[in-house]
Amino acid sequence: MTTEDRLSPQDRDFVAALASGLEVLQAFDQHHARMTLSEVAARTGMDRAKARRFLLTLHALGYLDKQQRHFALTPRVLQLGNAFLDANPHRMVIQHYLEEITREIGESTSLAVLDGDEVVYIARSAAEHRLMAIRLSVGTRLPAAYTSMGRVLLAQLPEEPLNHYLDTVQLRAHTAHSITDKLVLRLALEQVRRQGYAIVDQELDSGLRSLAVPAFDRQGRLLGAINISTNAARVDMDTLTGRFLPLLQEKARLIRDALAG
Repeated sequence: MTTEDRLSPQDRDFVAALASGLEVLQAFDQHHARMTLSEVAARTGMDRAKARRFLLTLHALGYLDKQQRHFALTPRVLQLGNAFLDANPHRMVIQHYLEEITREIGESTSLAVLDGDEVVYIARSAAEHRLMAIRLSVGTRLPAAYTSMGRVLLAQLPEEPLNHYLDTVQLRAHTAHSITDKLVLRLALEQVRRQGYAIVDQELDSGLRSLAVPAFDRQGRLLGAINISTNAARVDMDTLTGRFLPLLQEKARLIRDALAG
């Protein structure tokens, strides 16, 4: 279903209660692991009575734990994400090639898909050295504008969805290198589209340098983007483009040949 096919909240088939329940679940994150009713109501913009009904319903269904005044997610929430992963058999094939990359060059590599203004990690092979303050894993979400995988995926969008993204996205400086001008970002995405890969150099986190290419199946369907992420002080741009880029492109070809679609 494309963005244009999605129901609006005003549509008669749109189930507002379901949307609100999911909004409550999404209010919990690493910075808000345990919340009171008042905190959930504040984060979702709901009144207390409405938030209470959803919290108690999710608790009854086993998605939330309740300890006195505080609510927290339970492991049952993982079933929702695992259903997506289990329904994507190509992920295990890609995981194999990601692990090959890590063995060959000792760097972390990932597969991500685009979800709105963010990329979502759905496979990852982590090197021993840690690159970012946050720990990256399957399910991690990062702003698409400031990741190499995000720019590769944005560059694959048709013109109308890309224009909508550029019209609505909120750009902010994560580092001194971050692009904050939408015209500059558009030009960068046009370059990515022409050359078939993206390099993002310390725009999301100081010292983090990454390279990404798109991954397709044999039918030409976009599966996501695969990347290599490294430390800018350890790997220079010549190594990134001269050694890592051909390797990543080769693995993308092997993924395409392995997946008949």
